Amino acid sequence: MASTSTSNLYESQSTTKSPFFNGDNYPYWKNRMRLFIKSMDYTVWDVVEEGPYIPVKRTDEGRLVPKVKSEMTEEDRRRMQVNEKALHIIFCALGPDIYLKVSSIESAKEVWDTLETTYEGTSDVKETKIGLLNLSYENFKMDPDESISKMFDRFSIIINSLKGFDEVIPKDKLVRKLLYSLPESWDGKRTTIIEAKNLKTLKLDELVGSLLTHEIMKQGREEEKKKEERRIEKHEVGKKKKLGVALKASLQEESSSSEEEDFEELVMIAKRFSQFMKFN
Repeated sequence: MASTSTSNLYESQSTTKSPFFNGDNYPYWKNRMRLFIKSMDYTVWDVVEEGPYIPVKRTDEGRLVPKVKSEMTEEDRRRMQVNEKALHIIFCALGPDIYLKVSSIESAKEVWDTLETTYEGTSDVKETKIGLLNLSYENFKMDPDESISKMFDRFSIIINSLKGFDEVIPKDKLVRKLLYSLPESWDGKRTTIIEAKNLKTLKLDELVGSLLTHEIMKQGREEEKKKEERRIEKHEVGKKKKLGVALKASLQEESSSSEEEDFEELVMIAKRFSQFMKFN
């Protein structure tokens, strides 16, 4: 069982297998697919962006017309094949239902554009989505009692979604935005980072690492404080119990002493009464 699990893990993280798309989270897939194609062959990505190479010739009249197959050179065929390579890479990444929607298209660029329109919407819809994401970015703040890890997860979703729409925010702005999204309780740490670091060169993962370290130390101090408070509380409760026991014993002693005095007084009264009766 362990070997199978490990095998699946490596397969899911393979750098030679195109990212799979089943219709969910298109911006995420689009960004990963773009990087995957570029890593395979940059000329393939050029075809996806700009369209396939079409061999042409100039007629006697000076017009450019497509070549027929018999007129194509080996270079023409080699350059045309890049489009087929791009189609193959994209089609291998699509689930059956998605593939059926674009399988008849012969241009990799048209397939890419069709998927973009289908899952991102028209230009107006895209602009609306981008606007909403930018609004989320501008209003981003760390929630009360939220951990650094969860806060950064929310932040990453926003900036990666914008990146999926080709809206790339400069790294130094991301660092500043995240830093100033922290609540007042983090003012001391924020000031320390601003004074000690160059925010223009500080990497986002370095900032998050520093914040996580501070958070762990802060949680440790708070836990120690709670332990000390519990220890003091326990000590005070113990003192109160001892005081209660001592007070109870004192009251019992006083009560016992009082009873002895009452008994002695009764004995004296009885003796006097007895003497009185003798004389009478």
